[in-house]
Amino acid sequence: MSASGGTRAIVAALGANLAIAVSKFVAFAFSGSSSMLAEGVHSLADSGNQFLLLIGGKKAQREATPQHPFGYGRERYIYAFLVSIVLFSVGGMFAIYEGYEKISHPHKVENWYWPVGVLVFAILAEGFSFKTAIKESNELRGKLSWSQFIRRAKAPELPVVLLEDFGALIGLVLALGGVGLALLTGDGTWDGIGTVCIGVLLVSIALVLAAETKSLLLGEAAGVEEVKKIEAAIVDGDTVPGIIHMRTLHLGPEELLIAAKIAVRHDDTAGQVASAINAAESRIRAAVPIARVIYLEPDIYSEAEAAKGPDPEATPGGPNPHPVGH
Repeated sequence: MSASGGTRAIVAALGANLAIAVSKFVAFAFSGSSSMLAEGVHSLADSGNQFLLLIGGKKAQREATPQHPFGYGRERYIYAFLVSIVLFSVGGMFAIYEGYEKISHPHKVENWYWPVGVLVFAILAEGFSFKTAIKESNELRGKLSWSQFIRRAKAPELPVVLLEDFGALIGLVLALGGVGLALLTGDGTWDGIGTVCIGVLLVSIALVLAAETKSLLLGEAAGVEEVKKIEAAIVDGDTVPGIIHMRTLHLGPEELLIAAKIAVRHDDTAGQVASAINAAESRIRAAVPIARVIYLEPDIYSEAEAAKGPDPEATPGGPNPHPVGH
């Protein structure tokens, strides 16, 4: 669902941004507005970003190889991180530089109807793209707030498109304000100020995207709800009385690795242990379909050890978050 929804949002944003970019460059040619130039570059950068997201989604579908035994799911994270770099450098820094130049050497906005008309058209087009992204995101975020959805989403495409479209709409309002004040006062400095504001906005959004995608690249665990489902699926109270410790890792947005040491009884035979592991794996995959790689290691369950609490040395990463005992 997240992949198809993300693709629809990307295509909608791509179509809108290409049309908007052309119109903004035409408006800049006729008016000389630096806000129009900055916004044109912004839309062009956004279009390139959508191409990057589509490429990442395509590359992530490649089959696993001996060199990459866990597949290429993280390609989507890599290309989303590239988007943040492009947005920061091409979009944000260019706009700040252009705004500084316009403030230093202001000139009146000519043929005002071009930038104003294009900005109104762009707001409508970006609004359509933003509405599409919101619709697709609502199918996934459930009861999460928008900030929680952006922070917790494992598929990067929808958060990227949401933030880009949101930034684009705010940027268009800033550009309209800068052009409007330049026309009302006859001082082109306002156009430059609006352009600098657009640049600061884009840099801020790029930094948020970079931080979120960096976290995904480093490797994030499954969500809280998924962890609960996995724990409930592993422990059946009979063949698997408990979980000693467990770690989860997203290999990609729809690919989850699970590694756990599970408790078995001391008098279980090797055949019974193997059957218990196979049954637990089946229950996990039924409860969490994105669980693609599962490693379950058996150990003897001990009520006395369980009563001592978690062993901080049991697994890397500090205190054990899934104690049951062994």
